[in-house]
Amino acid sequence: MNLSILGWCDLFAAHFKQYEGKDLSPARVAQEHRESYIIFGEDGEFAAEVSGKMRHEAASRAGFPAVGDWVAVALRQDEKRATIHAVLPRHSSFSRKAVLAGGKKDSGGKTDEQVLAANIDTVFLISGLDQDFNLRRIERYLTIAWDSGASPVIVLNKTDLREDLPSCIQEVAAVASGVPVHPISARDNRGLEELGRYLRPGKTVAFLGSSGVGKTTLINTLCGEERGRVQDVREDDSRGRHTTTSRELMLLPGGALVIDTPGLRGLEIWGDEDTLDQSFRDISDLAQNCRFADCTHQSEPGCAVQAALQNGSLDPERYDNYLKLQKELMFLSRRREKGALRRAEREWHKKVWRDYEDVKELRKRGLA
Repeated sequence: MNLSILGWCDLFAAHFKQYEGKDLSPARVAQEHRESYIIFGEDGEFAAEVSGKMRHEAASRAGFPAVGDWVAVALRQDEKRATIHAVLPRHSSFSRKAVLAGGKKDSGGKTDEQVLAANIDTVFLISGLDQDFNLRRIERYLTIAWDSGASPVIVLNKTDLREDLPSCIQEVAAVASGVPVHPISARDNRGLEELGRYLRPGKTVAFLGSSGVGKTTLINTLCGEERGRVQDVREDDSRGRHTTTSRELMLLPGGALVIDTPGLRGLEIWGDEDTLDQSFRDISDLAQNCRFADCTHQSEPGCAVQAALQNGSLDPERYDNYLKLQKELMFLSRRREKGALRRAEREWHKKVWRDYEDVKELRKRGLA
């Protein structure tokens, strides 16, 4: 299999140079199943697992391979198995917050980054136009998509279910901050030609959305065959039943690569406060006209944001969602700072212990 078909380019070739001559080969992660992987490379498909050294040295969950990653692997051709020794630097990654070992988000559990898809060029943020349609969720997805480094595109599926389609498109465009919006019907094969501009050979597109929005139906249509099992959504709330159970990298007939993901009912935000400026560009622009540079947009005189709320040019629900996401990002920032301090303390203690052991050994030899 030619690596360029899988999205290999000069950027990844430059990153791989440090592994040349070490009996390692480049490959791309196609599937992730807990601690095992399926990878694609020049010699075909292999089952893989990470090396013990890599497992020991990984500083966080994000240090392990994710679907879409390029990795350096040692192949065992006769077994069709491989060992992953390193993950090449990602040019983009779509992540969410994961809380580990400790349970509840506010009970002391460790906050970590979960990479859902890596090295993606475009993110299709898919929303159903049935009862799943939710502007606030679209705003949340956009915030995380901007932080990924990939280009977001909003895909409104199930246009056959809306008689007020023009007003829906207008509502989404108002919160999209210039992001392309494409209405389609995957079931009726309508509007799909507009997506072709993003589905180019060697380019990777990630499909993201809550369960039941039609990701699997859309991918099956683009593939020209049933690659995933489709189930009907519940009529009472339009929720799907998680047809896709794991993330997977697939090659379309036209040469584009797509990453399908399970439906995300809850998406804990991962990023920094700067990403809000892109997702809520209208509020950011208004803030430039506030009287005070450090305006909190609450009760200060001369606040342009509050003025927009009062004259109706800014949707109060959009503003409330902005404040909610801002608080989440501030909380996340504090948790990440605490985590960094804990890691630094652990490394300092390890160094002190190593120095102590070195001094003991020197004294035993009469050299100190």
